[in-house]
Amino acid sequence: MDKFVVRLPREDTPKESKIQQKVYKQTTIESLRRVVVIEDIMRYKSMLELPEQSRDNLLQALTELSKKIPSREVLKSTKIGHIVNKMRKHLDPEVSSLARKIYTDWRTFIEENSNKPSIEVRCDKQSETLRNNARRLMADALEVKEDCGLTDNIEREVFHQNSRLVSSSYRRTIRALVFAFRHKPEIRSKVKDSKISVNQLVSKYKK
Repeated sequence: MDKFVVRLPREDTPKESKIQQKVYKQTTIESLRRVVVIEDIMRYKSMLELPEQSRDNLLQALTELSKKIPSREVLKSTKIGHIVNKMRKHLDPEVSSLARKIYTDWRTFIEENSNKPSIEVRCDKQSETLRNNARRLMADALEVKEDCGLTDNIEREVFHQNSRLVSSSYRRTIRALVFAFRHKPEIRSKVKDSKISVNQLVSKYKK
């Protein structure tokens, strides 16, 4: 018996259509405007208070502050509202304009939402003790007062660049800075005379 091969027409297989899927960015709790990390507020405050601070650094600090709405209690305890208010009179028009906007936004929000709670994130006591010791060591090496805004600004930048952790990297960076301040007069002089930015300084000695 003859065998026949019956060929059936091939069905067109539909090509998989590339559907554009919307990419969602994960929201972290710290990205919410009403969640305030006190350390960040104090870091930006320190940047704004530092004498002869560069315009770019002032704008950076103000831009980050504009993303947050501190509670009335945080404004009082950190005095960040007072500092931003002073920035409204800054000679640079862009700095003063941004400061005015932040001050107005904060005041308006607090007046309209005074009963709404906010979330504050603070550093633990053990970390604060270690950080205060780091500031004291740097102040001694720089030959400035312990409450000097410069050492506070440097320490907060070290803490920030180490993901807000008093880690081994944090400790090594502090030790490297203290050594440089004590044994390299030219570095000590540049830092005290604001010839090198705090961000550049910390990045240079980060371990």
